[in-house]
Amino acid sequence: MADVVIVGAGPVGLLLGAELARHGVEATLLDRRPAAGDGTRAIGIHSPVLSALEASGLTERLLGGAVQVRRGEARADGRLLGTVRFEALGTRFPFVATLPQARTEAALGAAAPEPLRGARVLAVIPRAGDVVVRAAHLGRVLELEARLVVVAAGAGGRDLVYRPEALRRREYRDRYLMTDAATAARPDDAVAVVHLDRHGVLESFPLPGGQRRFVAWDAPGADDAPEARTARLREALARRGESAAADAVTAATSFGVRRVVAPRLRNGRVVAIGDTAHEVSPIGGQGMNLGLLDAATLAPLVADWVRTGTAPEAELRRWEARRVRSARRAAALASVNTALGRPLPRTDVLRRAAVRAMLLPPTAPLFAHAYAMGFDTGA
Repeated sequence: MADVVIVGAGPVGLLLGAELARHGVEATLLDRRPAAGDGTRAIGIHSPVLSALEASGLTERLLGGAVQVRRGEARADGRLLGTVRFEALGTRFPFVATLPQARTEAALGAAAPEPLRGARVLAVIPRAGDVVVRAAHLGRVLELEARLVVVAAGAGGRDLVYRPEALRRREYRDRYLMTDAATAARPDDAVAVVHLDRHGVLESFPLPGGQRRFVAWDAPGADDAPEARTARLREALARRGESAAADAVTAATSFGVRRVVAPRLRNGRVVAIGDTAHEVSPIGGQGMNLGLLDAATLAPLVADWVRTGTAPEAELRRWEARRVRSARRAAALASVNTALGRPLPRTDVLRRAAVRAMLLPPTAPLFAHAYAMGFDTGA
């Protein structure tokens, strides 16, 4: 019987596996992907996560290939509206570290057990003294028994833990276009830039290797053909003075957003973390970090449970309440960001004035604190 089975070997599942190994507990990781993914949405790692992983040496590994973003700028029609200064925060790591998700997974995976890949989990079945995990792998059905199971398989793993339609889900009408593009050297190489104008938001984040991540609001129902998406993103970039980046764009992906915050993360010997339990709009970049803090703060409790054979009930209840509270805060902030980034042709002037006011003292440090996840209970 396995001590712990972790369903999902993305960043959150890998981190939990790595942290359990550091505490002397061996976990079995299952992942439906036949190989580690090279696609990416999440690119920013915030200060609370970097602090939480410092003792394990993972922070040093992550920062070795990351860009340290110490400030962000809000702009409209080429004019500066205000600045968010992470560098002014009194934290151990006063910046957002950006790197492609594949590199994040590689750094975390180096300290985690090797996942069993191509394993599609069909069911998680709690019993009186253990949990059975049923999975399809290489044309066979496997059944694994474990003392504990943690599901960190993203939104696709939600039905393994929660009853269908048991959780409230909000589908946003917003759509976004995204790409990573090479850019020439520029004065704001290490600055995150958010363009806010009557056409909606365009976000621009630095990445290693002279690249930037661009995310632009897109009209719901627009032509989803690859060529049409690419043309619209190029137009959105050129409109904000990013002509060189527009020329470098060869493809664009499209995605929508939704909000799900589960009120419970644990049912006996089964725990849900990351996007399985709480999915927030990626506009604001806190979803992956929520899951990483879930894993980092859960690991010592699970290790204690395995070593003693007894669940630390009081600590687990406190952990669950704190993580749900953090998820609700992140979801609320993401909702504000999503609304703020919509086209507002009639009230664009008011939006600009509001953003200017928010990014001036005395509220500017508060917003930097919020966008750096300073209000997360794991911070």
